[in-house]
Amino acid sequence: MTQLPALPAHLEIENITIAYNGTPILRDVSFRIPHGTRVAVVGPNGAGKSTLFKALVGLLPLRAGRVLVHGLPLGHHLDCVAYVPQREEVDWHFPVTVADVVMMGRYGQLGWLRRPGKRDHAAVARALEQMNIASLGHQPIGELSGGQQQRVFLARALAQEPHVLLMDEPFTGVDVTTQDATLELLDQLRAQNVTVMVSTHDLNLAATRFDQVLLLNRRVVAFGLPKTVFTTENVSEAFGTRVMYLNGVAVVDDCCPHDELLGI
Repeated sequence: MTQLPALPAHLEIENITIAYNGTPILRDVSFRIPHGTRVAVVGPNGAGKSTLFKALVGLLPLRAGRVLVHGLPLGHHLDCVAYVPQREEVDWHFPVTVADVVMMGRYGQLGWLRRPGKRDHAAVARALEQMNIASLGHQPIGELSGGQQQRVFLARALAQEPHVLLMDEPFTGVDVTTQDATLELLDQLRAQNVTVMVSTHDLNLAATRFDQVLLLNRRVVAFGLPKTVFTTENVSEAFGTRVMYLNGVAVVDDCCPHDELLGI
């Protein structure tokens, strides 16, 4: 079992187990993330990455364990954890505009019966500008490209003004410009001391652009600095026969559009 770092934690996960229809998907998962840390969540398809994120925002119940934010259980905060789901999980035909979607990031603070005020509209305007989509505010969400839709959901998360941001596969199926904008956003959030968790299939990106890596396969295989997590043994344990080693480079075949390369 991986030893956890003894550091002040902004986000603490303590022995959580999550199940679907009685079958555990994640079992006995524990880790602590220091305030303002950027964490890549890596693992094969079906490893439980999306399940973990949904549990961290209360969309899935815990069978066991607990999640602490600022030392308090979920539900004791004013919507301070934001979640950007995978694009395929969203109904893009829903008749709302870009500005409507981004304003949804304010609902946790507003409640459903209060009308948005000046502060809410200002937060939405800042988020649209930050993601360079201010000109799209009145456009229906279904008419946008995949990259533009991703920017809208990132803007919605920013409008929430979160302390913790969870992004599920934000680099999958988007153009290079959107990938670059997302990475730039990660740098901006680091400067704001926002804790960020990003699931990705890109092991090279995880190794080079993140402070820590959480390697999952239904449980925590390893957690810590990229150089300590991405060992031959850990990567093989997580991905099994889907990993080949060519001249010291791990090639992961996980039914993704491209092979991921990581120098080990």
